[in-house]
Amino acid sequence: MAKPIPIEVWNPSGKYRVVSTKSMPGTRWIRLLTDNDCRLEVCTEQKTILSVDDILALIGDRCDGVIGQLTEDWGDVLFSALKRAGGTAFSNMAVGYNNVDVVAANRNGIAVGNTPGVLTETTAELAASLTLSAARRIVEADQFMRAGLYDGWLPHLFVGNLLKGQTVGVIGAGRIGSAYARMMIEGFKMNLIYYDLYQATRLEKFVTAYGQFLKANGEEPVTWERAATMEDVLREADVISLHPVLDKTTYHLINPERLAIMKKDAVLVNASRGPVIDEVALVEHLKANPMFRVGLDVFEDEPYMKPGLADMKNAVVVPHIASASKWTREGMATLTALNVLGKIKGYPVWGNPNQVEPFLDENSTPPRACPSIVNAKQLGW
Repeated sequence: MAKPIPIEVWNPSGKYRVVSTKSMPGTRWIRLLTDNDCRLEVCTEQKTILSVDDILALIGDRCDGVIGQLTEDWGDVLFSALKRAGGTAFSNMAVGYNNVDVVAANRNGIAVGNTPGVLTETTAELAASLTLSAARRIVEADQFMRAGLYDGWLPHLFVGNLLKGQTVGVIGAGRIGSAYARMMIEGFKMNLIYYDLYQATRLEKFVTAYGQFLKANGEEPVTWERAATMEDVLREADVISLHPVLDKTTYHLINPERLAIMKKDAVLVNASRGPVIDEVALVEHLKANPMFRVGLDVFEDEPYMKPGLADMKNAVVVPHIASASKWTREGMATLTALNVLGKIKGYPVWGNPNQVEPFLDENSTPPRACPSIVNAKQLGW
């Protein structure tokens, strides 16, 4: 007999059964569900990643909705099981949903929620942090100190890259890419070159206005350029930050050929999705170019790194923590819970999933709506 999955139960007599495959930060999301007649069962299994069988056991014979995680494989097996159990809602605690087979969800009539609009600044801050850490060799220097190797100041000790006045390249100038660009431009007076299929008009206006402000105060103005090709960004930028969506066109976006055209002392940052970088090629490039540095929050085969990456002193690696600020993670939990609750209650879909502030105000009742349902149109909603 299969081992039972341990759970913590809130509001045992609730009318609607909602399952969360992980405990999430904060308590507001719990209150929002239990105050609306939901029996909430939170999985307390210590596994980092639940298997399909684990989740099937959690869904059981009756389940109205599930809150899941981006590490889980949500395909036809799980959506079929949720449908059989009477469920209509699944929400990913993430803005991305490449772990979700939306076609399978549509086939089973399951609404798929996600959490945009709450992690823009937090993710951009992490990308900026990786940029600084890699450029100024912070992690290397920290390890050096902790090992007791520091015996006095030296002219060549951990010499890194100056950011002020250099060029920051952004590939994918959407909400997060633009927020990151603004941080680097306003914080370090960097010039901008970006590549995106769509013109980032608001970002361009910001850089222009900031450049005029600097000039009026006797400083060198910052500039912007929308590159015709991605290769132009890679060739010209001193720092490149990746912010594309992950699809067939962006898989291994950074490959041996594109690494080769970057500056030998460039800084490459990825806080988007791991597979946009050919990690094997990156390791070889780091070995051959010790002044080239990289900051990574995501990896091609999470939770694993390709062989050799962990040994690279010119790589800063952190475990997918771009959204890991208290406010953001608690907000993501709230949005995820409200997506499921809204579908169960028959609420409409919110008009703009990138403007979710009304849902996040803890001092007011959230709107009676689903914050973000990615397949609402396909379900005729």
